[in-house]
Amino acid sequence: MKIYVIHENEEWSAPLFNRLEELGAPYENWNLSSGSINLQEEPPEGIFYNRMSASSHTRGHRFAPELTSAVLVWLEQYGRTVINDSRALRLELSKVVQYVELEKEGIKTPKTIVAVGKEPLFEASKAFENEPFITKHNRAGKGLGVQLFQSRAALRTYLDSDGFEEPVDGITLLQQYIESEEPYITRCEFVGGEFIYAVKVNTSDGFELCPADACSIENLYCPVGEEPSSKFVIDPTFSEPFIKDYKRVLQRNGIQIAGIECIKDKDGVFYTYDINTNTNYNGEAEERADQYGMLEIAKFLQKTVTHAKSCT
Repeated sequence: MKIYVIHENEEWSAPLFNRLEELGAPYENWNLSSGSINLQEEPPEGIFYNRMSASSHTRGHRFAPELTSAVLVWLEQYGRTVINDSRALRLELSKVVQYVELEKEGIKTPKTIVAVGKEPLFEASKAFENEPFITKHNRAGKGLGVQLFQSRAALRTYLDSDGFEEPVDGITLLQQYIESEEPYITRCEFVGGEFIYAVKVNTSDGFELCPADACSIENLYCPVGEEPSSKFVIDPTFSEPFIKDYKRVLQRNGIQIAGIECIKDKDGVFYTYDINTNTNYNGEAEERADQYGMLEIAKFLQKTVTHAKSCT
């Protein structure tokens, strides 16, 4: 009876493996960047933690989510315990699904239009006449593909340029730009379906917001001659009432581990715009706060596999 970790990124998963080893928890690395399964064979006994990423295609693993989808269906057919199950993967791979699920709980999301093709995209931008807006990919991650536009003319120039990024699933989202009083967003982290902490992420340098140490660009926030500031800072005071709504969204979608991102506009209104079921953590921020997300995940997985053993 083991913990099987399903993923496609060794760098992002190494911190979890280290924590599992610290606890002496039995685990196996299931890297599904490629592979095969026999549907007629039973899966091994154990619990299975799915941390497949929507951005896998940016690392050359275009079909890793599709393989993971097949594996999760196979595991669920045989009644195996899956942490972040096939419903969670569906949500991870589609911002559209995320927004619909958030709205079901009355959680405010930005005005969003879905489009496929450059001309339909440009036509849809009429809904944002005389106001700034952004584009983003439906299936993405780390904020990749996000562009800010002040006008439809700027969008036209982008669409006609070599810089236009075609989404991997063909779907581009047009979305209202939420301007906040301060240049940061907040990411709420959940483990075992429970809120563990919120981290403020500085957006001064753009929208690539991956907190993993492997993605760290901390040196950009250390100007010569000044005290270093941090892109990621854990905020122990964050306790908004909508956290309970976030928990219901996760529970309804088979998600035990996730990070949910929100932003507060100049009028104090919160908008939620991303659910990431392949959550990563920033080591420097956690050291400063003495809170450790991967350790919490490892403890949760160890507890879950221990319970599963007792039931066999």
